[in-house]
Amino acid sequence: MYKELVTDVFFDLDHTLWDFEKNSALTFTKILEDNKIGVKVEDFLTAYVPINHQYWKLFREEKISKADLRFQRLQTTFNSINYKATDAEINLLAAEYINHLSSYNHLFPYAIEILQHLKPNYKLHIITNGFQEVQNKKIKNAKLHTFFDVIIDSEMAGVKKPDPYIFELALQKANAKPEQSLMIGDSLEADILGAKSVGLHALHFNAHQEPLHNHCSIINSLDEIKMYL
Repeated sequence: MYKELVTDVFFDLDHTLWDFEKNSALTFTKILEDNKIGVKVEDFLTAYVPINHQYWKLFREEKISKADLRFQRLQTTFNSINYKATDAEINLLAAEYINHLSSYNHLFPYAIEILQHLKPNYKLHIITNGFQEVQNKKIKNAKLHTFFDVIIDSEMAGVKKPDPYIFELALQKANAKPEQSLMIGDSLEADILGAKSVGLHALHFNAHQEPLHNHCSIINSLDEIKMYL
């Protein structure tokens, strides 16, 4: 579908290539046990996952700071499961989480295979809303860095997806034209609508079983990218 049209492919990182939920769960399993926090990991994660999504949405919308995101998502989770965590415990866990998260490197099925498939024919790039120091470690430790020419994160850009500027900056750094570029990501709001607002083509990796829509084509597995490129 895009084979003769596209020269540059931009990927999101978390929830698209890098299996955030799996790696995050492994990280919390380690740090809750290491720090003898008296909660069941399963109970904590059941509460944390949707809360984390809510706080990331607030962060994307510039309604909370990076420090607030890291502290409040944990505080809200502990409150929801009736565990009296001290501020000291929350600050320690927030720091430990960032320190250990990138040491787990599970990728979505077919991530490496699809990058190997695309690399000979397209220039590949990343646009991510994650924090620079963490994202760079994830990319390197998961051995993804050799596939990508340009890596743009929201701290570098000064704005977060879906702000048009982060896509415009990525296009500029990649020396790519929007009409010859394709964005692949899991977030309809941040990745798909953000990319389309500046003229990129888009492919929605529906990692969260979101409702169907008509904004672009939808895939449920990364190997389906071969149908388009």
